[in-house]
Amino acid sequence: MAPRANWKGYLKVGELSCPVSLFTAASTSERIAFHTLSRKTGRRVHRQFVDSVTGKPVEAADQVKGYQTGQDEYVVLEPEEIAAAIPESDKTLSILAFVACGAIDDVYFDRPYYLAPGNAAAVQAYATLREGMRAKKVAAIASAMLFRRMRTVLVRADQNGLIATTLNFDYEIRSAKEAFEDIPKLKLGAEMMDLAKHIIKTKAGKFDVKAFDDRYEAAIVDLVRAKVEGKPLKKRAPVAAGKVVDLMEALRQSAGARGGAKKAKTAARSTKGAAKSPRAGRPRRKAS
Repeated sequence: MAPRANWKGYLKVGELSCPVSLFTAASTSERIAFHTLSRKTGRRVHRQFVDSVTGKPVEAADQVKGYQTGQDEYVVLEPEEIAAAIPESDKTLSILAFVACGAIDDVYFDRPYYLAPGNAAAVQAYATLREGMRAKKVAAIASAMLFRRMRTVLVRADQNGLIATTLNFDYEIRSAKEAFEDIPKLKLGAEMMDLAKHIIKTKAGKFDVKAFDDRYEAAIVDLVRAKVEGKPLKKRAPVAAGKVVDLMEALRQSAGARGGAKKAKTAARSTKGAAKSPRAGRPRRKAS
């Protein structure tokens, strides 16, 4: 069964336009989810909005959105006022510019979507744009009214289709300078850099998403299964407190352990070869 499109519209650049459909690429629906229950009855409980002063319940018909302007001061916004303020959607994903694929810092990435042709007639125009972008190694910056908000979207060629990633606006990204301002600037010595490079080289590999497990999800599944089947719950082994060690010494030990293992392996091969050699154990002839 084909997934249901989150949005349908037109992808447009200049005079080229084609119908497209947007599908969710990442979903949390498969994650373990909990319900809040009454401990006494075992039945689900529901949230209820109450007045912050009187504590009395406020019915849905009496609830309205408000924007805070000061301490306990709000501007009330009626549903029809909000609806009238939202720009009208023309169902068009308009390409504004093409940029190098690596030009956008991924800190701005929000949510990924699959962008597919809207119908069979759109495939040729869709493929033309996709292959043009792939050949020039560029991505498209587009904008559209998506899910009641004007969004900036990064569109990239991927396999036989297009990936559309919504982007965060500048005001939504916190300053990296504030996060890193307390980190002192250090001048690292050549030995430290050489050891760091060695450690990285020994751990070189490729990313395979299937090789990474969600240990939390697996642990909760095991817990639920044990509770349902009435089995005793496993006790988690205490985590040993890590020792505070000198970074330089730790790097040396890590490099030494790997280097030592390699030397031992080489030595073992040499010993094994010597044992098989018919010359092993014979005294060497002295040079005359």
